[in-house]
Amino acid sequence: MGWRAFELVGCWLVLGLLVGCDSGGGTAGNKSGSAASAGGGATASSLSGKLDIQGSSTVEPISIKAKELFNAAHPKVEFSVSGQGTSNGFEALGKRECDICDASRPIKQEELGRMQGNGTKFVELPIAYDGLTVVVNKENDWSKQLTVDQLKQIFREDFAAKTWKDVDPSWPDQKISVYAPGIKSGTHDFFVEVIGKKDGKKLRSDEQTTLSEDDKQLAIGVKGDKYAIGFFGYAYFEAAKNDLKSVAIVNPANGEAVPPSPQTIESNSYAPLSRPLFWYINSESMQRAEVREFVDFSFENISKIVTEAGYVPLPAGVYAAAQAHIEKGLTGPHFLTAEGEARHGSLSETYTEANLGK
Repeated sequence: MGWRAFELVGCWLVLGLLVGCDSGGGTAGNKSGSAASAGGGATASSLSGKLDIQGSSTVEPISIKAKELFNAAHPKVEFSVSGQGTSNGFEALGKRECDICDASRPIKQEELGRMQGNGTKFVELPIAYDGLTVVVNKENDWSKQLTVDQLKQIFREDFAAKTWKDVDPSWPDQKISVYAPGIKSGTHDFFVEVIGKKDGKKLRSDEQTTLSEDDKQLAIGVKGDKYAIGFFGYAYFEAAKNDLKSVAIVNPANGEAVPPSPQTIESNSYAPLSRPLFWYINSESMQRAEVREFVDFSFENISKIVTEAGYVPLPAGVYAAAQAHIEKGLTGPHFLTAEGEARHGSLSETYTEANLGK
């Protein structure tokens, strides 16, 4: 039975007969009720159930915002939202321990292989742009901008600069304290891809480095140390910008130092640290009315959700493609080739039905 057919039978048909077509949102297919709820005008529905969302701490604020708006219309639907890292989220999704995996990077081949071994299928949905933001202490008055090569000197295992003076002779001869997302984090993986993948190098993990999947703890660490540096998603910087400073990153393409902002992230001038964020939905979970309604509601209101969470909306064409995937029940990855290699290119070019699982 297809997803839409499933939603229109059984108790939902009975509920529709009892309360009438203008009840304000009792069925999983009630689009007008969902859209109205984002503006606070809908009557609370009788929809119930529970959703479990796990994965990226970077994407977690988007899921929480979507939950808050959805619960305004559907207060009987319960949520569990946790951000213990993208890798942990994919593991939970593969074991069917969650309905949605928040991911700050596309799925890897080895993760896909484990899911396929467990018979788990998923719908891959891009939801927002993020700019991975490099931050320093408010008292840092020397590192106003950094090149990619300087990021390598500070963060890579083979360079692992001990002091700021090692990076630039004019900077303080003081030890650098590094705060970075842990190895289960998609933010960690993305940053390593930028600074070390080409050379097969990883992030430093010495005594001057603190790793954590909790971005709030990273922000606290940098705030408390004049000579600290760290990185995490843009929304966490926005939440802590009164206590921290962002560092402009020199775009390798034109040599211009560009600070992170919604405008520079959307235009991709904040390069190479701009990236898309994702939801991965368990296809079996999509058969449940509360999950399907939540996903439909979220994409009907996605720009509002993403913006209020502190991130940058994607192009309308990408959202339209995602909604088409939902309607058609299309499963599988877009960012891996048939040989299991990562597929590169713009989001609009890569996220197409033609690339699905090929």
